[in-house]
Amino acid sequence: MEKILLMPIFVPLAVGFVLLFTPAKWKLLHKGCGLIFSVFAFLVAVKLYTIGEIVFDQSILDIWQVKLNLLLETNQLNTFILLFAMGFGLLISIYSMKNTPAPCQSNFFYGALLLAIGGSAGILLTGHLIFLLIFWEIVTVSLYLLIITGGTKCRFAATKSLAMLGASDGALLLGIGMVWVLSSGTFEFIGLHIPTNSGLSIVAFLLLMIAAITKAGAMPLHTWLPTSGECTQASIMAILPAALDKLLGIYLLVIVVREIFLLQSGLLSFILSVIGAATIILAVMVAMVQHNLKKLLSYQAIAQVGYMVLGIATLTPVGIAGAVFHMLNHATYKCCLFLCGGAVEQVSGTSELDRLGGLGKKMPWTFVAFLIASMSMSGIPLFGGFVSKWMVYQGIVQMENEPGVAAGFWPLWLLVAMFGSALTLAASVKILHSIFLSRKPDSLPDVREVSAGMLIPMIVLAFLCVFFGVFYQIPLKYVIYPALNIEWGTAIIGSWNAWLAAIYLAAGVFIALLILLFSRSSIKQRSVPTWTCGEVQSNDEMIIPGTHFYKTISSLSPFKQLYRLQEQEDFDLYNHSGKIGLLFSGFLKWMHSGLLPVYLAWTAFGLIVILIVLCNIW
Repeated sequence: MEKILLMPIFVPLAVGFVLLFTPAKWKLLHKGCGLIFSVFAFLVAVKLYTIGEIVFDQSILDIWQVKLNLLLETNQLNTFILLFAMGFGLLISIYSMKNTPAPCQSNFFYGALLLAIGGSAGILLTGHLIFLLIFWEIVTVSLYLLIITGGTKCRFAATKSLAMLGASDGALLLGIGMVWVLSSGTFEFIGLHIPTNSGLSIVAFLLLMIAAITKAGAMPLHTWLPTSGECTQASIMAILPAALDKLLGIYLLVIVVREIFLLQSGLLSFILSVIGAATIILAVMVAMVQHNLKKLLSYQAIAQVGYMVLGIATLTPVGIAGAVFHMLNHATYKCCLFLCGGAVEQVSGTSELDRLGGLGKKMPWTFVAFLIASMSMSGIPLFGGFVSKWMVYQGIVQMENEPGVAAGFWPLWLLVAMFGSALTLAASVKILHSIFLSRKPDSLPDVREVSAGMLIPMIVLAFLCVFFGVFYQIPLKYVIYPALNIEWGTAIIGSWNAWLAAIYLAAGVFIALLILLFSRSSIKQRSVPTWTCGEVQSNDEMIIPGTHFYKTISSLSPFKQLYRLQEQEDFDLYNHSGKIGLLFSGFLKWMHSGLLPVYLAWTAFGLIVILIVLCNIW
């Protein structure tokens, strides 16, 4: 029975690796394998969720003090997240049947997709830090392979993503080494609870934290995400940056805070709080002025990570539970938003908001799914995002009773979190107007709703947004709270009858539709052209672009300076590290001039240093 834990990991990994080397013209084989083995991984995840806790432990290497065991185990939390991760992979496989990259890239797309599915399953199921690192690297490589399927225009984005995530993976490797030292030679991380009362433990925590927030996309290590979003296909953004990377990054952060370390330094929770609050407010401010749909959605995704980090930073039961729940909600609604954006881009040929409009009547199902996901992301009641954000707010309020530096700033964290939700709603209104509610530009081709294969994943995800908002007690009471060892009813400030409110709301909407239907049938309407100064105005001249809704904000101080620096990429650590690398390489170039006297001088200098350090002759 224990060997079932190997199936969702190594079967997709093996098939995905083989697909990478198959001929590109075998497109049907690639699609078939992608769909079949994503279904297989999902069914195994369902089985693991139902059979309870099991452990697979196989010794791989045992040399001196280094023990390498393939340790896989299940619990309520990782099987629940695994179920969603494999479900997202399945939905993307179905969606991609009608929305795939160029045929010459289909082997890379579906091969990398299965690698991402298998690597994600490995991260969630392993209890060994070395294998967590291995699976973590597999997911990073699969992201690179998926991004480059977009063609030459995506090569820079793929390289940037690989470089930033690879650097954070280096931090993860170094942190794992420190944990091994601190834990007296073990890589098994469940229940370590290393106290952060020494410099080494604090540095190890910070290194693992960097790896987690970079994968999740929190500021200031976020810039790989919008760069990828601007050119990468929407289905790729939906599966990794929007869904799996968020799940894996926040899952690792929860493990670091609750299993590996025992936070005793108030400074560490303060650092997490600052990162979370800054990510919320800065990312959503940048999102409001974006004109590209996928780039705007990417910045919104970054802002939502701030709520998860802030919830974990509270170190309160309800705050951490809210962060985990928001992780699932975010993966659901953001995946839905990217899939809707991909549908719009496919039928219109563009993702620029200035060139879109009037698609609400043409694509009603896509519009409804996008509207529901947007309301969930904005924290509107009766949707999942509202519940998880409300729990994060409660965790922030409960910080008042906690010791530490971060607790003293709880009113500021609460203000930022609530204001960020309002700004998220404002940015969502901008998208909805620009794509679905404004006039249709004359240059936009005649469009129609996408196929059922693309609609089904969007509708399923939109349904989950509603389900988690109305029946929120089901995942909280029976999965998340028990998995985090939290007693139900003691770590939440009140509750509300969401399903009864949903019934009242549905009844109100039904009555309003009846009134609208009868009123339209009894009133004759007359359509006439718009005249200005005796001249008929063209359709394009009458369009009010949604991209100008918040244009005045970018001209106000201090926002003007913020947006100027952001456009110049002054906040991009990737660019700054590149400049430092060029300076260092220039120094090495100056040193290696090819002149023998210079080499002799450096050799003599090195010998003097060695004599001083090793021979103690100073």
